[in-house]
Amino acid sequence: MTRVAAVDCGTNSIRLLVADADPATGELTDLDRRMTIVRLGQGVDRTGRLAPEALQRTFAACREYAEIIKEHGAERLRFVATSASRDAENRDEFVRGVLDILGVEPEVISGDQEAEFSFTGATKELAGRDHLPKPYLVVDIGGGSTEFVVGDDQVRAARSVDIGCVRMTERHLVRDGVVSDPPSKEQIAAMRADIEAALDLAEETVPLREARTLVGLAGSVTTVSAIAQELPAYDSAAIHHSRVSHDRVREITEWLLRSTHAERATVPSMHPGRVDVIGAGALVLLSIMERIGAEEVVVSEHDILDGIAWSVA
Repeated sequence: MTRVAAVDCGTNSIRLLVADADPATGELTDLDRRMTIVRLGQGVDRTGRLAPEALQRTFAACREYAEIIKEHGAERLRFVATSASRDAENRDEFVRGVLDILGVEPEVISGDQEAEFSFTGATKELAGRDHLPKPYLVVDIGGGSTEFVVGDDQVRAARSVDIGCVRMTERHLVRDGVVSDPPSKEQIAAMRADIEAALDLAEETVPLREARTLVGLAGSVTTVSAIAQELPAYDSAAIHHSRVSHDRVREITEWLLRSTHAERATVPSMHPGRVDVIGAGALVLLSIMERIGAEEVVVSEHDILDGIAWSVA
């Protein structure tokens, strides 16, 4: 048994997992799992740089996580940074700050590495479940990018494309620095066209339509599941391995895209940091389901963070 810590720093959120890993049984026992919305990717698509205030929010979360890691006595730590820090000109400033606080250098991984970690984290515990036929298509809808991975027991093909809930919102739904409330039909159509073009790109290398089970990861997908179940609060246990039908995803997406900020903010299971970007994230999910003809999505709370932890163990 090895006590490990994993940090996944994405475009919208930074997350920590401290767990005991048992390679013999393939089990991770969570000791602490948490998420903080820091919006590291604020403005990166437009400016190409990490904003000073976004860096400060991220470093504050890192200081909090450093205390938790110390309290649990984790033997090993791996810090992985994804889309926003890949794209930024000033990522060296981000690297120095993390190194000073946590004592490890963040690994700015490629989209392919990100995809492998996501696949491992999402599917390791699905082995032997005959009711979920292979191959799996694992989709990780992040803030800046979405990873597509097709595989059985191992990854067969993977691709990362630049469609995520924050990137799509900032690119298509913001006017004069403010998110449209609600977006216009023209804005939604332009966003949908952008998503479809990215799916075309993903299909060049990943046989999306060969998948027999769609597994959806990350906050946009888990929030859609929470809304579908009408949960009174975010409940990881209820969300993990839940299934949401295509029709329900379509209903929820249409409501999110025609609702106002105030209306979305009343959803009790939604993190406040997702209120402005959830419509774009849900549209990415719906577009994927329509592209491959998926009747449902299996929602997993275990994702890239768990894959990172296994890589450490």
